[in-house]
Amino acid sequence: MLVHSRGARWAVWAVFLVLFLPLFALPLLVVLGASLATHWSGVLPSGLTTANYRAATRGEALQALTTSLLTATAASLLALTLGTWAALAGAALTKRYRRLMDALFVLPLAVPSVVVGLSVLVAFSQPPMLLNGTRWIVILAHTVLVTAFAHQSVSAAITRLDPAYEQAAASLGARPAYALWRVRLPLLLPSLTAAAGLCFALSMGELSATMMLYPPDWTPLPVLIYAATDRGALFTGSAVAVVLMAATLLVLFAVSRVRTRASYR
Repeated sequence: MLVHSRGARWAVWAVFLVLFLPLFALPLLVVLGASLATHWSGVLPSGLTTANYRAATRGEALQALTTSLLTATAASLLALTLGTWAALAGAALTKRYRRLMDALFVLPLAVPSVVVGLSVLVAFSQPPMLLNGTRWIVILAHTVLVTAFAHQSVSAAITRLDPAYEQAAASLGARPAYALWRVRLPLLLPSLTAAAGLCFALSMGELSATMMLYPPDWTPLPVLIYAATDRGALFTGSAVAVVLMAATLLVLFAVSRVRTRASYR
């Protein structure tokens, strides 16, 4: 911390807590409190119960959680593959064409996600790529939405790589493909895992585009949360939301461990 006096440090921490608690921590605590309640008529919830969590971890909710995990995993892997390939290819382009490629990948982020969902729906509702009504159109939309983050993360990491490693491998007779696999990608592994975690978290929480595309047999958890709150089941919806947060954080923690080990290799 760049503040050296003790009083100033306390002031910085006080400002941080004043901003952090109402903007970030308090809404999450409210959801957590609602997930353990049967009604909320005063300042604090009342009628504490775990029945909401029993409903949130069984039947339709459990199936929706599995759907979200599978969708986020597939979308993250596809986005990481496409984003890494594009970043590696873009590193060999001139600055002008590299900027054009960056703009193309960032384009889905420049419009609302519901527009991306509509464009995917229109594009893949006719032969020969008829995906409407299948799980694949949901995975495709999530991939389109999160690939930009993978591309940007890997592109930034590539610009920081020391070319001396690849030059040394080439001087020892390593072919470009071998140098890429054994030198470049291992050096990029911390950034790859960070990008995968970000893509996974964003896919787990995606709702707007998903609402336009999901078939009845492939309902992700955010859609179930929206449906529960829309019909007035706020406490059950809160419990499902906590389950979604917990599942996402567990996966991100696992990815963080992999990233930490990769950083010390």
